Amino acid sequence: MQIPFFRYGHVFGQQREGILASMIKVMDRGAFILQDELKQFEQQVAAFAGAKYAIGMANGTDTLFLALRAAGVGAGDEVILASHTYIATAAAVHFNGATPVLVDCGPDHLIDPAAVEAAITPRTKAIMPTQLNGRTCDMDRLQAIASKHGLLIIEDAAQALGSKFKGKCAGTFGFAGSISLYPAKVLGCFGDGGLLFTNDDKTYAALRQLRDHGRNDDGLVVRWGMNSRLDNLHAAILLEKLKIYPQEMERRRALAALYTAGLSDLEDMTLPPAPDSDPRHYDIFQNYEVEAGRRDALRAHLAENGVRTIIQWAGTPVHQFKDLGLPKFNVPATDRLFQRCFLLPMNTSLTDAEVAYICEVIRKFYGRK
Repeated sequence: MQIPFFRYGHVFGQQREGILASMIKVMDRGAFILQDELKQFEQQVAAFAGAKYAIGMANGTDTLFLALRAAGVGAGDEVILASHTYIATAAAVHFNGATPVLVDCGPDHLIDPAAVEAAITPRTKAIMPTQLNGRTCDMDRLQAIASKHGLLIIEDAAQALGSKFKGKCAGTFGFAGSISLYPAKVLGCFGDGGLLFTNDDKTYAALRQLRDHGRNDDGLVVRWGMNSRLDNLHAAILLEKLKIYPQEMERRRALAALYTAGLSDLEDMTLPPAPDSDPRHYDIFQNYEVEAGRRDALRAHLAENGVRTIIQWAGTPVHQFKDLGLPKFNVPATDRLFQRCFLLPMNTSLTDAEVAYICEVIRKFYGRK
């Protein structure tokens, strides 16, 4: 078999007629910026996540930047985040004039609450947990730390729309929660897109102004803002895709269960927690990030047999980007992880037979039937 890491054409093909109809409707009306489809999408996705408000923006990086801006994070402040995250998380802090403080991850690859508390200083303003790979952090512990020290929580839930901790959706725990709508995400548009959740009326008003040149509902500029609006054409596509989103999440969970069944007995490999293995967590498996002691040889073996894999963040956690001038951070668990981790294919174009084949190829590598 030939199994690519991701099939972008599948994202369009599975809903081709409905997506084309929604696009034509927008284009026939010439309704491209801040129109009805965007309002409908914001209302529906907020209801889906159990948030009071959703604000569509141009991309996930802008959502993080503007959430920090709305929270008043700036020069002299520190924001704690995991080094195992995309560079955009740290960049949003940097471009607000604040300092990203990078901490270690735990066994589930998510930010380690103990490392968070140890990194707090008088300058700490916020904690920015990354809800990674479709799994939500232990938000009880993080919220307790934030409450104890008077800190904000701003979630980077780029990979976690619909993921839950104790029945509450990622992105709805703190001051604001960021979602990426990049095409490879579980809910993705056909270009860049993002959204923010918030439950606070004043924050909602501020974020709507910040994304639209600082304009209020009367069109008057009342603050410095940016041009970061989610295009209405994307919103129409996302409305269509939202119709099948629950099924998309469940299919990914079913694929994860197949991986667990096929690989869990291999001592050299560490798999993500299986679906329903912890009743506190509802994981949506945006990615399937595994560990292997013989990672590079295993990836080469998979490639020779037609299975494409990647290492997240091009194999480089944030603290290892030497050209950024960051101070040295002590994150030994993250350093060890990036000697072992990689992503197996995980998307709803995969068939059961393809996952079985991937497991078979891996088992042959280890001399197992």
